Amino acid sequence: MKLKSLAFRLFATSAAWTLLVLPIAGLIIYELYRDDVQATFDARLEKLVYAIAVDSMVGAATPIAPNNRYEPLFEDIHSGWYWQIQPIDDATAPRLGSASLDGAEIDIPFRHNIKPDANGARWMNSTGPMGEQLRMVEVIDTPYYHREGPRYSVLVAGPIDWLESRVANFLTRLAVALALTGIGLVTVTLFQVRFGLLPLQRIEQGLAEIRSGAAGKLDGELPAEIEPLQVELNALIASNQEIVDRARTQVGNLAHALKTPLAVITNEAREDKGPLGDKIAEQAEIMRDQVNHYLDRARVAAQVRVIGRATPVLDVLEPLKRALERIHRDRAIDIKITCPPNIRFAGERQDLEEILGNVCDNACKWAERDVRVRVAADSRRMPGRVEITVEDDGPGLSEEERARIGKRGVRLDETKPGSGLGLSIVTDLVQSYRGTLKLAPSTMGGLLVRLELPSA
Repeated sequence: MKLKSLAFRLFATSAAWTLLVLPIAGLIIYELYRDDVQATFDARLEKLVYAIAVDSMVGAATPIAPNNRYEPLFEDIHSGWYWQIQPIDDATAPRLGSASLDGAEIDIPFRHNIKPDANGARWMNSTGPMGEQLRMVEVIDTPYYHREGPRYSVLVAGPIDWLESRVANFLTRLAVALALTGIGLVTVTLFQVRFGLLPLQRIEQGLAEIRSGAAGKLDGELPAEIEPLQVELNALIASNQEIVDRARTQVGNLAHALKTPLAVITNEAREDKGPLGDKIAEQAEIMRDQVNHYLDRARVAAQVRVIGRATPVLDVLEPLKRALERIHRDRAIDIKITCPPNIRFAGERQDLEEILGNVCDNACKWAERDVRVRVAADSRRMPGRVEITVEDDGPGLSEEERARIGKRGVRLDETKPGSGLGLSIVTDLVQSYRGTLKLAPSTMGGLLVRLELPSA
């Protein structure tokens, strides 16, 4: 998944939202649960303190020890669960405590001037006999028969560790649950993005098939949101084909309209055996060559914009090799081709034949014995391009000669047959396909021609 892709944007935004919301939701749930556990813990302490106050203070002249049926841990020494009844106004009055205190005394909230709540209870967190953290609640009461008598502090304390352990246990389970939920949501998001954008992959494959010539239009059933795009693309392809067909027809008509008068002029001039006839015939031949050349350029200019044209490079090179070896059999030219079978040129077969035919024929003309043709495609240096190099072991060209070659009418050696227009035509064809043609010295000693053309 590329960083700049639509799929990554959808996945990243959804995953970021999930990873942002889940911790916030977890924090809210944790705080609500903590408050609920705290309230439940406090309600339990409050219930215990009022029950102990009633059992120990009502109906007695002095406080009596209540029954310990409320919490069995009151009987376990230093269990963290304690009750205590302590006089406030009379130091000589009796003091009572749970067995769990083992004679120890707990500091009471009344001495810290803590204000009572609406129910008359005072709340405080403090330490117990063993230094443990305690949550305590205190009520101030007097014996039933001595309402105006000395006041007593009735206190119940419970371990904060009991509260924290339950909250911590819940936090662990909550974290695991949210983590699994987050992983599940991110996985579902990834699947959703992949599944939702699957029609775009089908469009990409369809367009690749059209570009490679395997299909003529974008077929297949697509979602309603993408169907208008499919219709417009097919209409564009059909319109492009109609324009090309119209251009080809016009080029053919123009070729017929020009070639017929030129043929008449040439024939008439040849019947005239004088200098004027020879001159007219010569110029007519030049005009015919120029007309053919520019009509070919016009044809290529129309064809290179046609979607779906593809030519296997190896299918062009192999018959070309056989033909050139027959032509130059008297010189025993050895042509070696290195070309993967799956490399295809995005253009017309006859154009590739003309490009490679001119370049390879030129290499064979100048080679001493060996000609090498290498083809590569879709490298990091040139994605979407096919690179064709043709080199020979001939005399090669100087830098000045390489700069001059390719210009119309320029010939470097009249000893070789040809009109001198071959490489110029190749240059025009390559440029029509938005390719490049470069000349360089070959490691074999001759000339190296490097062509870069669009690949299908």
